[in-house]
Formats: sequence, C-alpha cells, structure tokens
Amino acid sequence: MSYADVGGLRIWSEEHGAGKPLVLLHGEYGSTEAFAPVRPALATRRRLIAVDLQGHGRTADVDRPLRYESMADDVAGLLRHLGLPRADVLGYSLGGGVALRTAIQHPDLVRRLVLVSTPFRRRGWYPETLAAMSAHDERVAQRMRGTPLHERYARVAPRPQDWQALWARGGELLRREYDWSAEVAALPMPVLLVFADADEIPVSHAAEFFGLLGGGRRDAGGDGTGRPASRLAVLPGLTHYDVLTSPALPAAVLPFLTHPARAPG
Repeated sequence: MSYADVGGLRIWSEEHGAGKPLVLLHGEYGSTEAFAPVRPALATRRRLIAVDLQGHGRTADVDRPLRYESMADDVAGLLRHLGLPRADVLGYSLGGGVALRTAIQHPDLVRRLVLVSTPFRRRGWYPETLAAMSAHDERVAQRMRGTPLHERYARVAPRPQDWQALWARGGELLRREYDWSAEVAALPMPVLLVFADADEIPVSHAAEFFGLLGGGRRDAGGDGTGRPASRLAVLPGLTHYDVLTSPALPAAVLPFLTHPARAPG
C-alpha cells in the first residue's frame, strides 16, 4: 500500500494476492474499499492492484478537470511506475470508463479488459439515470453527508473537506457526451462485459456493446470455434448497486482471465 507520483498526481494503490497483475478501478465517489467483498476470491488467482482515482479515496484531487482520458493516462503511468509491461484491467461504472479509455489509449499495456456495468456511450444509461447523474453538484453532495459513501470518503481522504468539490467535478464529467463505439470496435485485446440483469444500463445496450466486439453475430458451432475472443455476462438477480459485491462476479471474471483466447478479429 503506497503512493506513487504520476504526472503530477500522487496516486494511491494497494496490492493483495499473488500471480499475474489485475488492476481494479472503482466507481464514482468510491475507493479501493469497494472491492472488499470480492477481493479474497480474486486474490486467490491474481496480484490485485487496487487504485484510488483522481480525487477519490486516498488520492487527493489536483488542479485539472475529471476526465476519463486523463485518469486513463494516470493508470498507464502507474503501471509503468510499477514496472509492469502489461496487466489485466477491471473497472466498475466510472472505473469501467477509465479502464476502457486505458485500453483504447494504451492498448500495449492491457492484456485483457473487464468492464462491469459500463456503457460505451453516455446515452447507454437509462434516461432516468442520466437525469440523476446530470444533477450531481455541491448541493447533492451536501445531502449525501452522513451516508456510508460519505463516511468512507471522510475516513480515508487526505482532505475530507473536498467532498462537495468532488461531486461538482463528478457531475461536470457525467454531463459530458461521449461515444466510443468506433474505438471499441478496434480494441485488440479480449474483453469481458459484465452487467446486472437489473442494471442502470439496459441489456439492449450490453448486446450492442458485445456486437461491437464481434459477439452475437453467429452460432459458435458445436466445437465453439466460432465464438468471439470477447465474452458477455449478464448476472441474474443483481443491480448496479450490488453487482460488485456478488460472488457471481469473480466466478465470471476468473475463467475469462485464465482461458486461452485468440486475438479479436
């Protein structure tokens, strides 16, 4: 558990387990603690490197906007700082967007990519979810004081008084339009998409995402040779809020990380 100076950001990461490296990237307003429920299962097979993104958890904010692209550069810089030429990367929600941008911007560093509850375009969220995210600001942050999310932040943040500023910056990020469909279709590494069946992202968007990765186009055949390199998992009985705590998540992730796979094509 330590800090690393990466491009002007003093970024926190912590390690658990042993094996090939797997980077874990948390969701909006979260921290490395978000992975505690699934960390033991993942750590049985992997060297976990959990990261607190800019302004989150133990990583203090700096004088720049929150952007998926710059946080992806932070992750790439951390991997290079740690001397890791390649790693698997798993991101959830906001962290999934950062993980996806890391794979797009630094494909040489990402061996396999796992995206949990992550859309490839902003309009992939349900309209009511978009409306709620668009309202994030300092007033919402004030109403969130005293919640478990705030208490966790206040317990570990270098500057707990930045809570409201984080929500203001987070809201500004979440209001920005994006569509990464062309870049997703060009990804060179296998990708696992994981969604809850009652997620904040419709299953139709998950299917469209999978299609960009070569999935859902044909029968794989009796011997499975027609399957794409990437995979799609829709986990039953879960939502956006508990998918990260379910044993079903590592049960889907670990086989994907270890099975032989041909390159996408």
